[in-house]
Amino acid sequence: MSAPVTDKSMGHVEIAEVVDLRHTYDSATDKINNVILTKKTPMGLTIIMGVCFLIVGLLMTTITKLVSTGIGIWGNNQPVAWAFDIINFVWWIGIGHAGTLISAILFLFRQEWRTSINRFAEAMTIFAVMCAGLFPLLHTGRPWLAYWLFPIPNVMQMWPQFRSPLMWDVFAVSTYFTVSALFWYTGLIPDLASLRDRAKTKVAKIITGIAAMGWRGSARHWQRYEIIYLLLAGLSTPLVVSVHSIVSLDFAVSQLPGWHTTIFPPYFVAGAIYSGFAMVLTLAIPVRKFFGFKDLITQKHLDAMSKVMLATGLIVLYGYAMEAFIALVYSANPHEEFLMKNRMFGPYAWSYWLLILCNGVIPQLLWLKRVRMHTLTLWFITIVINIGMWLERFVILVTTLHRDFLPSSWGMYAPTKWDIAMFIGTVGFFGFMMCLFIRFIPMIAGFELRELLHKKKTPHH
Repeated sequence: MSAPVTDKSMGHVEIAEVVDLRHTYDSATDKINNVILTKKTPMGLTIIMGVCFLIVGLLMTTITKLVSTGIGIWGNNQPVAWAFDIINFVWWIGIGHAGTLISAILFLFRQEWRTSINRFAEAMTIFAVMCAGLFPLLHTGRPWLAYWLFPIPNVMQMWPQFRSPLMWDVFAVSTYFTVSALFWYTGLIPDLASLRDRAKTKVAKIITGIAAMGWRGSARHWQRYEIIYLLLAGLSTPLVVSVHSIVSLDFAVSQLPGWHTTIFPPYFVAGAIYSGFAMVLTLAIPVRKFFGFKDLITQKHLDAMSKVMLATGLIVLYGYAMEAFIALVYSANPHEEFLMKNRMFGPYAWSYWLLILCNGVIPQLLWLKRVRMHTLTLWFITIVINIGMWLERFVILVTTLHRDFLPSSWGMYAPTKWDIAMFIGTVGFFGFMMCLFIRFIPMIAGFELRELLHKKKTPHH
């Protein structure tokens, strides 16, 4: 069966396969590679790339202003010392989780539906982590003195404390980025060799030939590839869990009500996978439509990812319920109780209830198969989830900090135009990098697709 069959009388869709079986090995490869080998960039992609490039200009302007003037241009104040910078950092790190999860964990479990989406999910991971890393660096206020953070032997004994929990982030995020980049590039090598063999111009042949690292597709090459890919998948898997656990521990090691809780690591990891899968679908659905990849990114992919979002969304919703239950009923701690009541009914109550709507109520539509099969509705739900996960970070940071133990130190927070410009700038940078990736690198793993076609077409499988 090559395409989903719709039974209008019953109102449901039968999901056929993860790839259109009418494809041959060559036709599937050509379809993927033609996006890159064509000399003319599609007009739509050019426009999106141009808009994103202008937004990157806004980001550079903001960074220049920030470095020359200082972080006083942000809305950070006392008591809200962590604000948009750390909110955006945690949000971007969360988005970066889906790529490695789809690639590594689903690869280890031999899930076929990962095949057509893993490549740009991995690319998304790398670009999201790049956006995330920008914020803590600038948050220090003097990024050109970053070497002060390292335990360099000295006689003055005045270096910052190397045992700070914030150092955990540095190691976790940099390790995650390195392993994700290696994993992504390793998976690219056979497809880069395929591009090299199909390239028309001498320049393209040279560039792809260097990038393919002499790949010839011999049995020895494939054997070594399988070993290294499996090793990197195994190495990436604990990193998925550890990175966001460590980010959550930045909050959990404090004494503040709302942060000092053991539920944070699993709750943050579930939220990260939730937002990561939502972002994959936010990108995959337009790409699927624009490039005519409905036969490669099928309804099966959308359905499977929707189910993962539903599962992780329920875990996140359970986390919200537990937070409220422990604070209001179980803890008997007046500070915890006040914090939860302030979140629900205080000056930032709008953000809390909007968060519950975006992350808890609207995603319940994914229980319905016809919603999961309707691409436009699904796309809007993924955007709502991304907004909801950003609001979650806002609620965790701002509503916790703006009213702490002492009423004398209470205050309100409002982002400045530079805060907003910085965030929009990183979104533009992310979009620009994704456009470059789509234009110049195979966005679907061609050799994995050929392998899948072989499995599906061979009777003994």
